[in-house]
Amino acid sequence: MQGASMAKQWLLNLLYAALLLSISPWILWRRVRQGRYRNGWSQKLLGALPQPAKTLGSNRSYTIWFHAVSVGELQVIRPLVERAVRELPTAKLVVTTSTDSGYELAQKLYHAHTVAYAPLDFTWAVRRALDRIEPDLLVLAELELWPNWISIASQRQIPMAVINGRLSQNSLQGYRRIASIVRGIVRKIDWIAAQSDTVRERFIELGYDPAKIQVVGNIKFDGANDDRAHPEVLARSGPLGLRDGRSTVWLCGSTQDPEERICLDTFGQVADEFAQLKLILVPRHAERFEEVARMVEATGFAWGRRSRMHSDGLDPSWRIFLADSVGELRWWWGMADLGFVGGSFGARGGQNMIEPCAYGVATCYGPNTRNFTDIVQILHEADAASQLASPEELKPWLVGMLQDESLRTRCAGRAVSITQKHRGATDRTWSKLVSLLESKDLRSPKD
Repeated sequence: MQGASMAKQWLLNLLYAALLLSISPWILWRRVRQGRYRNGWSQKLLGALPQPAKTLGSNRSYTIWFHAVSVGELQVIRPLVERAVRELPTAKLVVTTSTDSGYELAQKLYHAHTVAYAPLDFTWAVRRALDRIEPDLLVLAELELWPNWISIASQRQIPMAVINGRLSQNSLQGYRRIASIVRGIVRKIDWIAAQSDTVRERFIELGYDPAKIQVVGNIKFDGANDDRAHPEVLARSGPLGLRDGRSTVWLCGSTQDPEERICLDTFGQVADEFAQLKLILVPRHAERFEEVARMVEATGFAWGRRSRMHSDGLDPSWRIFLADSVGELRWWWGMADLGFVGGSFGARGGQNMIEPCAYGVATCYGPNTRNFTDIVQILHEADAASQLASPEELKPWLVGMLQDESLRTRCAGRAVSITQKHRGATDRTWSKLVSLLESKDLRSPKD
């Protein structure tokens, strides 16, 4: 049995190597043209992750490894990392991610802890990373089914949990094609915290033990800030001159091509009629900041951008602001009256619409929200947000909200109410993670 397992792992190594070789021209192109994929290769390919610092003043401590593939997942683990800091002050926390933007944000959010790129799923990289980190618990955000990583961690009897677990219908259909392989992987995970009953049933359909999966809700409801007076919000709204309440702010967040053009065109059609309206654009990907800046410049409106405020200042009469920064969207939402959530007019499958709703932003998004089906259903049933069938519906929605303040207020109130109702997933998740740690029975001093 051991030999068969080793053979499967090395077969995967060969497949990964072939795949990496086949996409290397694309990686090289993006490295040269966009500055991506330049860092962390020793960690990714060789597992040379930094070792967590020794904890002083304690006989023993746990080591918890949180893995969040990119920016969105890093925000998901945030309440759990904060809970670990409060309740397990001697614990060593490691946060890994897989993307450049994720690493940049992780360095900002978790600078007090060990931050690294995650190893690719090569056996040697995974083994070396586990040797260096020596985790007592491996926490995977949302869905990370890496066969070698999970298998080797299981062999070492390291408890593993998938938190805020989600599994879209499209992903389920894809996994069905390799059901026998996926079944063997997923069964090695000790616990899955599902976002909803639908997600739970999908994991069970993949072969997961129903007794080891629990519906806890969506941590994003807990992680969403709802305080417009938060210092991080005020630090951004103040320099933009938005504290006097005389402007109406329409924020378009996590936008992707061609959504910036759609939003700019829509704004241009209504800007003269609604002189108090200002547009804030927050593109999803940093490599598109310059492209979007050229689009904004071409509109002819007075505008500014986050990255040049200190050097160029900001025209007090600005109508469009480009928030060309990573990991700050949760604070930009706190100054918006109206919101469009991007990734929903293209093929992305939507982005997090909980954050604007928590602030009481009257929110809309496009038809493609397959990655947030359960959240959209919750918001739809509460009449707390609007789903638009096409870009042509964006202008009528915006004009309707601008003309009818009472409509906007009612929509915002329902959004706040439903997000507050669904809080609590963090508590339920943390309780189980603690029990998994205790199952290790590491009560003796740890070197």
